[in-house]
Amino acid sequence: MKKAIVIGATGGTGAAITEELVTRGIQVVAFGRSRAKLEQFANRLGNPAHLSLAIGDAFNADDVEKASIGADVMFHCANVPYHEMAERLLPLGEAVMEAANRLGLKVIVVDGIYPYGRRQMERVTEEHPKQPHTRKGRTRLKFAEMVFDKRWNQARPLIVRLPDYYGPTANEASYLGSTLEAIAAGKIAFFIGNMQVPREYVYLPDAAHMIVEISLRDQSYKQEWNIPGGGVITGQEIVRIAKGVSGSSKSVLPLGNVGLSLLGLFVPVMKEVVEMLYLTNEPLRLSTKKYERFIGPITATSFEQGIKETIRHLKG
Repeated sequence: MKKAIVIGATGGTGAAITEELVTRGIQVVAFGRSRAKLEQFANRLGNPAHLSLAIGDAFNADDVEKASIGADVMFHCANVPYHEMAERLLPLGEAVMEAANRLGLKVIVVDGIYPYGRRQMERVTEEHPKQPHTRKGRTRLKFAEMVFDKRWNQARPLIVRLPDYYGPTANEASYLGSTLEAIAAGKIAFFIGNMQVPREYVYLPDAAHMIVEISLRDQSYKQEWNIPGGGVITGQEIVRIAKGVSGSSKSVLPLGNVGLSLLGLFVPVMKEVVEMLYLTNEPLRLSTKKYERFIGPITATSFEQGIKETIRHLKG
């Protein structure tokens, strides 16, 4: 990889991947809509000489193509809000893929686990049936089918699938991101779903490391890859660790169907989360087998260390 472009570079996954690439000394273009956010992000990384910024609209293939000239690998990390997914996710993906196809780029598409639907394996492999029973899952499945459509005859895509994640760059786009932000700020926090059920989370710096490792191998492309976390943890334990670091004594309130529906009257995205609550009661855990076979041992920071580092970062 000589030069990479990260679409959605200031988002949770985009920022982590950009930082991983920069740390490796790879020339990187950080692409986003907001000049101010991109400049703030570059300042946080120390404005390295091998990082450049590109402002544009990811829904516009011409903007993406222009920014991608000279790159050989594209990381598609841009996303849309939950409540806009059905209408906007496919147009976004098609614009990015069109640009990548024009330039014949390798494309790493970052996605989630919704297309799998309900768990049918103890450890979910990449061969798990894709039988989504939610609107979001069906939309994401159509998105994946679009990524691998034969019309993109010059681009070489792959899809990486993450469980819910957390980390210094995570934001409200992740279930846990907003919870940890509130705890770090010493505010009353909400936890989406059941706090007693152990669930898998991946620490974003770990995910970024594994995603880049996959991207460096030619045989990885035209496939799907799970990006597993290092284990499972309950919401209660997450809150215990986070409060211990932040010193917060404020309550953390679990949100189920009723709470999310009521909150959705004021915050539309929360109403849309209701259909995904099955994942908090019947969580999926991703298999490590494919990654370990073709890439190597997974990268797995302990929850204790990862949550502490996240809270410290959020507290500034």
